[in-house]
Amino acid sequence: MADPASYRPRPGEIPTDPGVYRFRDEHGRIIYVGKAKNLRSRLNSYFANPAGLLPKTHAMVHHAASVQWTTVGSELEALQLEYTWIKEFSPRYNLAFRDDKSYPYLAVSMGEKYPRVQVMRGERRKDTKYFGPYTAGAIRETMDTLLRVFPVRSCSPGVLRRAERSGRPCLLGYIDKCAAPCVGRISEQDHRALAQDFCDFMGGEAKRFIGRLEKDMAAAVAELDYEQAARLRDDVIALKKVFERNAVVLAEDTNADIFAVEQDELEAAVQVFYVRGGRIRGQRGWVVEKVEDATDADLWEHLMQQVYGAEDQQQDAIPRQVLVPELPANHGDLAAWLAGLRGGKVDIKVPQRGEKAALMDTVRQNARQAMVLHKSRRAGDLTARSLALAELQEALDLPMPLLRIECFDISHVQGTNVVASMVVVEDGLAKKGEYRKFAITGDAAVDDTASMHDVITRRFRNYLAEKQERARTMQASGDITAGDAPEPARSKFAYPPNLVVVDGGVPQVNAAARALAELGITDVAVVGLAKRLEEVWVPDSDFPVILPRSSEGLYLLQRIRDEAHRFAITFHRAKRGKAMTASALDTIPGLGAAKQKALLGHFGSLKKVRAASVEELEQAKGIGPVLARSIHDTLASGSQAAAPAVNMATGEILD
Repeated sequence: MADPASYRPRPGEIPTDPGVYRFRDEHGRIIYVGKAKNLRSRLNSYFANPAGLLPKTHAMVHHAASVQWTTVGSELEALQLEYTWIKEFSPRYNLAFRDDKSYPYLAVSMGEKYPRVQVMRGERRKDTKYFGPYTAGAIRETMDTLLRVFPVRSCSPGVLRRAERSGRPCLLGYIDKCAAPCVGRISEQDHRALAQDFCDFMGGEAKRFIGRLEKDMAAAVAELDYEQAARLRDDVIALKKVFERNAVVLAEDTNADIFAVEQDELEAAVQVFYVRGGRIRGQRGWVVEKVEDATDADLWEHLMQQVYGAEDQQQDAIPRQVLVPELPANHGDLAAWLAGLRGGKVDIKVPQRGEKAALMDTVRQNARQAMVLHKSRRAGDLTARSLALAELQEALDLPMPLLRIECFDISHVQGTNVVASMVVVEDGLAKKGEYRKFAITGDAAVDDTASMHDVITRRFRNYLAEKQERARTMQASGDITAGDAPEPARSKFAYPPNLVVVDGGVPQVNAAARALAELGITDVAVVGLAKRLEEVWVPDSDFPVILPRSSEGLYLLQRIRDEAHRFAITFHRAKRGKAMTASALDTIPGLGAAKQKALLGHFGSLKKVRAASVEELEQAKGIGPVLARSIHDTLASGSQAAAPAVNMATGEILD
């Protein structure tokens, strides 16, 4: 039996979204399928204390060798996907769903004279439309709510015959939850059309009906018929409450493979959902290495050939539709090739709207999470980290092991709010406590090379200053015994890196190398990683260092560069947000944010502050005579030129 700790996902790897999870044994067979509103919470419960699990669950987690999950858009989608996969794979530890008694369907018997809405289980009947499955409680609530908007017959045949003989409808007819075709309140044709509207709504066309009711409600309000408007309002609320977009279940005749991809410059995480008979029958995901200089259209062409060109590919495994985010190169020839393999027409399409586009978003979300999981596991692999550091040291011909790497990135919008980030990696792992951010102003903000020179200079100037301070401290305490020596203060830039990585090409690399040379630092290597071709540039070189695209060293550089870019963007957005609001009070010396808040709170607006006398200003909390005079003189002298508080995004005057 396997130890659950051997395959437990790392903290943070499991998403918090709704979804379905699958436990597999050592042979890859699915032995348990479950659903969860929060995947992380549910899966952690299996591993937190296995000894406290129920006997069957304890046996399952020790029989399993791996766990996988698929995220979906809602808990209802998770329920329906769980049902489909349990029926598909018959996992040995799933006792529910071995027959159709666990979850019922909402069915509309369109083959009857007066179509009937009812809850049904068991095998499907001819000329009956099914929706679901649902939980027992949810299906009753759904049916009861919808009957007030679509009053389709729901009574049994015996009740229907009795109403026809007596000429009186049943209770549902009296409370307006049945159109009562049995007594002629609605014609057979109109009642069938009402039942079709019920089916269309359950089939995913809720927006059409909700929009129509909202228009009718607006018309009733315009005619001052507020009672009718209130009834229509309640109907709209009821439909919105019932309708939960369900991208998992498509039309019953839908047979399609739905692809999505999440990619970076080196790799692409591919996900595909296999939809047969309107339900997801399977899922597959893998990571591929991208071909250099290949476009997205080329990528999809290669994927189609890989997926459908296998020698053991079954003819019935190729669906009528292949849905992709972007049409592959030569998609017409590919469609003809697939049609030949299938023995029938195959369409390659890009879904633009509706249920298929919504399901593609779910597939894309799974691809995105697969890429994050792939990168995190690669970064956490000790062997891969060691190999990456060794490859970089050898490729760059460095004499010392790369114990510490620092990466710098510049972020701005058209030269405004220029900032820089510094991220640190030690032994191949991020050390977030050592991250630093820099605000860049003046001449250093002219362009990226000047900004890079400035931030490298500031970082290593601080390092040299702290190094000199430590030397003076050690010299001054030279006569103190080791046991009595004071603890050194925590330094901001205590250790120099073995390698500095900058985001950019030759100009940025040369600017960083020049900054180090000006400070007299010669034992720190500098490289740049250019985004377009992922080339590694070194100072004063006409040619880049080309690392293999499958190199662990290149993956490490890419991860560091992406982390520096993320950190810089976060700081830039925060700084830009603060700069979106400018005020004349910002120019007054000694008037900080707290006193500005107190001043505006006392007077209510900047306009009233400008009109106040010195004595009135002194009455505000924290404003003394000297500061009051400074505020009065500054606002009075600059009344024509000083700008009021303005939201720079909208131009709205805030006072």
